[in-house]
Amino acid sequence: MLSDKDRIFTNIYGFEGSDLKSAKKRGDWSKTASFIKKDREWIIEEVKASGLRGRGGAGFPTGLKWSFMPKTLGERPHYLVINADESEPGTCKDRDILRNEPHKLIEGALLAGFAMGAHAAYIYVRGEFYNEGSALWKAIHEAYDAGLLGKNAAKSGWDFDIVVHRGAGAYICGEETALIESIEGKKGQPRNKPPFPAMAGLYSCPTTVNNVETIAVVPTILRRGGKWFSGLGLNEKNAGTKLFCISGHVNNPCNVEEEMGIPLKELIEKHCGGVRGGWDNLLAVIPGGSSTPMLPKDICDTIHMDFDSLREVGTGLGTAGIIVMDKSTDVIQAICRLSQFYMHESCGQCTPCREGTGWLWRVMKRMVQGNATVEEIDMLFEVTKEIEGHTICALGDAAAWPIQGLIKHFRPEMERRIMEYRKAA
Repeated sequence: MLSDKDRIFTNIYGFEGSDLKSAKKRGDWSKTASFIKKDREWIIEEVKASGLRGRGGAGFPTGLKWSFMPKTLGERPHYLVINADESEPGTCKDRDILRNEPHKLIEGALLAGFAMGAHAAYIYVRGEFYNEGSALWKAIHEAYDAGLLGKNAAKSGWDFDIVVHRGAGAYICGEETALIESIEGKKGQPRNKPPFPAMAGLYSCPTTVNNVETIAVVPTILRRGGKWFSGLGLNEKNAGTKLFCISGHVNNPCNVEEEMGIPLKELIEKHCGGVRGGWDNLLAVIPGGSSTPMLPKDICDTIHMDFDSLREVGTGLGTAGIIVMDKSTDVIQAICRLSQFYMHESCGQCTPCREGTGWLWRVMKRMVQGNATVEEIDMLFEVTKEIEGHTICALGDAAAWPIQGLIKHFRPEMERRIMEYRKAA
């Protein structure tokens, strides 16, 4: 269990102020200029040494991603884009950072921006996050007034500006290239890659897109050292702390910062007061936001919450948005509802996703009733495989994986419902 001295987000619940004065009392904006005066490579190497992996879902090594940016500044400016679109069902960590710890994000943006040679950052805020976006705006204005942003930001010798761009509530804009398209004033649809954003991103300039949590932890890593961060967690490949969002059938749903690799059972019982009705009443858990395949109770008994452990059992850490389902859950209906979400949020650009997500939802509606055949379960699985990996972005995968998890772990329940429907017909 993470000790208080190792917590990065000490005001995630908003018990203290989110203003600049309160943030400085918590240690924010300390030694910022001294890190910038070292050099870009020092910051990147320290982030690499920390073992920090992207906290937005993909888990790509952050320092390595930053190193893809061109080393020299040419005619085209470099940009940092911060993804605050957080629209994954079950995920609500970034909104608390925006609301209660905005100065960690702003300071992190300055440091990350310098590391990749960017004089400007765009923060793309989810359209529904009105209050969170307003809190971020207020903090940015405080930073400008205090000389922490703008010309000679934080007296570091580096000029840096932040622009807040409010989205319009499209889930697809959480995909990095669709987000870039949206900032440019276009329809939010993913781009083909290559070229990758590091070569041709925002306004066709070198760009890196990072998640809010990823950027917000950087200042603390630099102050305390990459070695400190890599010493937390299961191992170097799954290092550091992580914000976990736990919702569903638990006694106390919450966001909590814990070490990577904490056992799922410990996380739920220590921080959420356990599963409603006790651990034995657990049916399944979606471990990483709605797009990750669910896990049945027998796997949940021993699974550790990190990228590699979850991949080994056929799912993923994703955003660490944990959705707990007890035995009262109609698990087929739950996945059907997710299928409807992904159908609605498909941008329609790729045929497998545009046509396939609607087909999945229509078949899932019949599976909920039992108005199907056992053979159609195999057909349903086969269609998810035709969608998965055949689209420009990962929304097709996100639509396929929940259904694959359902069939893998709860096929007997699907077959039972079909047989009951036949008997009643």
